[in-house]
Amino acid sequence: MSKVTTGATMSLDGYIADPKHGGFEHLFQWYGNGDVEVPTAHPDMTFRTSAASAAHIRALVERTGALVVGRTLFDLTNGWGGRHPLDKPVVVVTHRVPEGWDAEGESFVFVTDGIERAIERAHSLAGGKEVGVNGGTIARQVLEAGLLDEVHVDLVPVLLGDGIPFFSGLGIAPMRLEGPFRVVEGVGVTHLAYRVPRHP
Repeated sequence: MSKVTTGATMSLDGYIADPKHGGFEHLFQWYGNGDVEVPTAHPDMTFRTSAASAAHIRALVERTGALVVGRTLFDLTNGWGGRHPLDKPVVVVTHRVPEGWDAEGESFVFVTDGIERAIERAHSLAGGKEVGVNGGTIARQVLEAGLLDEVHVDLVPVLLGDGIPFFSGLGIAPMRLEGPFRVVEGVGVTHLAYRVPRHP
């Protein structure tokens, strides 16, 4: 079965941005601080990063076959206008299918019966490639369910002082990760990847 990975762009003090606390403008400057273009499924959302970050993003997109996100992110982005910027199928974990959406569409599948079922559905859509899960509550649930293989961090040299911790409320902490097994130094960001150890 393909790997399940999670990632987040985070500050040095361990926070990912949150609309209530701000921080987006600091954490995501690296998306536009270079001269190498990386287009997305949305023409108005083209990354312009350093060469190292561009290669990192392209490799990530190539490895990923499906995404799993929570309802909060789906609502915050207004469903990305009907198609995720990475142009991958997205499984949305929710208590109910939002109005105006089909339970299973071309771009989005809404799963209402738990995180395990969402990961299972994403595997079926990924075509043997990796399943990516967004940071925050979804990542914590996947890790606690023993379904997470890797943690990816885009580390930005800023101290936010507040926000959402990457694995807030983790019930199986402390957990030591293995690595980093990949380190990519971009401009204004360091891309790190860690393995989640498997215990019998």
